[in-house]
Amino acid sequence: MSPVVQVPAQVSATPGALLHHVRTGRAKSRAELVALTGASRNTISNRVDQLIAANLLAEGGRGWSTGGRPPTLLQFNAEAGCVLAVDLGVTSVDVAVTDLSARVLATAGHPIDISAGPVAVLAEAERLAREVLTEAGLRDEDVRSVGVGVPGPVEFSTGRPSHPPIMPGWHDHPIPDAFGRWAAPVFVDNDVNVMALGEMGVGGSVQDVLVVKVGTGVGCGIIVEGRVYRGAQGSAGDIGHIHVPAADGRSVLCRCGNTNCLEALASGASLLRDALAAGLPVTTTRDVVELAAHGDGAALELVRDAGRTIGTVLASLVNFFNPHRIVVTGGVARAGLPLLSGIRESVYARAMPLAARTLDISVSDAPDLSGRVGAALMAIEGYLDEDSVREAITS
Repeated sequence: MSPVVQVPAQVSATPGALLHHVRTGRAKSRAELVALTGASRNTISNRVDQLIAANLLAEGGRGWSTGGRPPTLLQFNAEAGCVLAVDLGVTSVDVAVTDLSARVLATAGHPIDISAGPVAVLAEAERLAREVLTEAGLRDEDVRSVGVGVPGPVEFSTGRPSHPPIMPGWHDHPIPDAFGRWAAPVFVDNDVNVMALGEMGVGGSVQDVLVVKVGTGVGCGIIVEGRVYRGAQGSAGDIGHIHVPAADGRSVLCRCGNTNCLEALASGASLLRDALAAGLPVTTTRDVVELAAHGDGAALELVRDAGRTIGTVLASLVNFFNPHRIVVTGGVARAGLPLLSGIRESVYARAMPLAARTLDISVSDAPDLSGRVGAALMAIEGYLDEDSVREAITS
């Protein structure tokens, strides 16, 4: 039998792809773009010139010579506009304005109650968006795109929530319409998918990653070869409603109407409920997390137990998906090692050895910022898609 010859995958050389290669640091000059894509020098040169004329790329400085003339370096023009990033939570809304590299230029936040409904909450988000634009010295015309993360299932193609359990009154609401002040596309997704983008960063990743948010609810963003996987209808990763037998045999009603969902047993809301039942002097989930961080024995055990319960679900996902790593984020993740040790205990005990051999499980380095950064990246990727870049270079 003849050996199978592996043919290298083609790397796209469309104008949008060339811009992406420079923007993410994969290539820094025309010569590197030629080497990366295999396209001819004339093709690359013509398309780069078009991107420069469209103010999306710029030339700056000289690179190292490899024997001939030093190459002219290319730079993405991150100041060719801005995007608005909206991170909606159950109890707060945070809004940032960033340049086209997702660098935060100004940010503002305010407490809200998501159950107040879309009209009131989105009006506050729009107000904060106007505030951060003014603070950054930018105009409405500078806004190229808007990204919004919401704490519930979203039909990504329409930006409408779909029966979100913790967002009463939001079902099928046209969220993009609330940002009609700006003549720019609006992209809306589940907050965990948005946070997953934030964790990958501007440079992205080619890894398979699970980003698990443990806050008021529990959710999972799935990254496949560096891209968010949303599933057929946009509900992939809703692990909060996977059934989990309670260790003590309890039957706990979940907000979705079922019993013993992961969210009902190991979310921030359930952690607060169990802490109050244990007589701890707390009024919020943050109080429980801070007690655990300061070594309170009862709070530590509650957080570890939550981690163990989450870990039982993640172990099944590890066996099924075999990710490179798992990143834990959200409000409860601020507990750090106690939560992480509980998750690791269950995952490494229950996952198959091959699937867990090189698996890295860690807590996010910036859980407070990943939602806004992710929303900005979603908006930027949407604005700089192939069609938009093609339109920019031909207009």
